[in-house]
Amino acid sequence: MKKSMKKLTGFVAAGVLAAGLLSGCGGSADTETQAQTAAAGAEGQTEAAQEADGQEAASAGEKRTLRVAMECAYAPYNWTQPDDSNGAVPIADSNEFAYGYDVMMAKKICEELGWDLEIVRLDWDSLIPAVTTGQADCSIAGQSITAERLQAVDFSEPYYYATIVTLVKEGSKYENAASVADLAGATCTSQQSTIWYDTCLPQIPDANILAATASAPDMLMSLNADKCDLVVTDQPTGKGALVAYPNFKMLEFGGGENDFQVTDEDINIGIAMKKGNTELKEAIDSVLSKMTAEDFSAMMDEAISVQPLAN
Repeated sequence: MKKSMKKLTGFVAAGVLAAGLLSGCGGSADTETQAQTAAAGAEGQTEAAQEADGQEAASAGEKRTLRVAMECAYAPYNWTQPDDSNGAVPIADSNEFAYGYDVMMAKKICEELGWDLEIVRLDWDSLIPAVTTGQADCSIAGQSITAERLQAVDFSEPYYYATIVTLVKEGSKYENAASVADLAGATCTSQQSTIWYDTCLPQIPDANILAATASAPDMLMSLNADKCDLVVTDQPTGKGALVAYPNFKMLEFGGGENDFQVTDEDINIGIAMKKGNTELKEAIDSVLSKMTAEDFSAMMDEAISVQPLAN
């Protein structure tokens, strides 16, 4: 949620760029009308042309390539590693490889649909703009299906359901906390542009909320370095953190009134794609619809078991 989560910025910049590209040249009224009509027609036929190209490539024996954006720095959802061990996939324009739950899911989708896969590594706040501008076909990156994000992109069915957890260090005065109220007065932080930071931390009574960290690894390092008493994240990130930091303890408050109050959209994780790309959405959903929550959990447990400690 990163991450499961409410990460989102940069839509305005993408909109300004799109508006600039749509500005036209001068000319007579008839010429302008013809140009506008042609442009509208071209825009309206874009997806049909793409589909036709895909069919032509398929008939020629070529596979479609799905370009998937992710951070490659958000274990256990995704991370960077130096080789292709465990089935890692090359990262475009680099000599490194990506793996993790998101890569495993991308591979499954492409295998089921008979497509090739390309991983594009981008910063968290660049993921949604990359999808809206066509730099990537979709982002599989632990993103929550929030109403805010749905204004910019379409989402698949959930490909994971993530609950909220709190991480503290063993020996912390908060290690036996049984509710959000028990965290009162804590110094805390979380990753920027996430529901963890924007929605959950403000629910802690009298919290001393530090500046958000740029990434999940930075968040975990802040806790390990005693810069804060606790961090709030999602369960997969928490489970992965316990592998990398055995001195951490994960607190779960059961999802009731004693827990952080979040909505389903905050914890349902989906695959983002350009608005109106119904062909891609239907194709991806056709794969996800065959999977269960138990399938997702088993795949996530496998990702956690092989994640590198540095991520």
